[in-house]
Amino acid sequence: MELLIDTSRKSFTTGRPFERKVDENGVQRLDRKTRLPLWAAQLVVMDERGADTIVVTLATPEPPQLQQGQPVTPVHLVAQPWSRNGREGVAFRADEVRALSAAKSA
Repeated sequence: MELLIDTSRKSFTTGRPFERKVDENGVQRLDRKTRLPLWAAQLVVMDERGADTIVVTLATPEPPQLQQGQPVTPVHLVAQPWSRNGREGVAFRADEVRALSAAKSA
């Protein structure tokens, strides 16, 4: 089950840029449906209640080139609850993570 996250009242910044998502043998993981490489980045999420850090995964040929502290916006961010071998958690995926342009001064 995927749960779509409303990002309209949240701001996001890059905590750690995208890196290859690898298995226990160091081989880059592939998306099961598209067979595209998986990439993961740490994003800092802020809203009126405070801040939290999440790891967001993308399936794309090449990851977005983001810098630490750069404002971004995730496109179609979903949470996927999971449970395996007595452990459980939430994985976050997005279709895309876009860098926000700096506001131009007049």
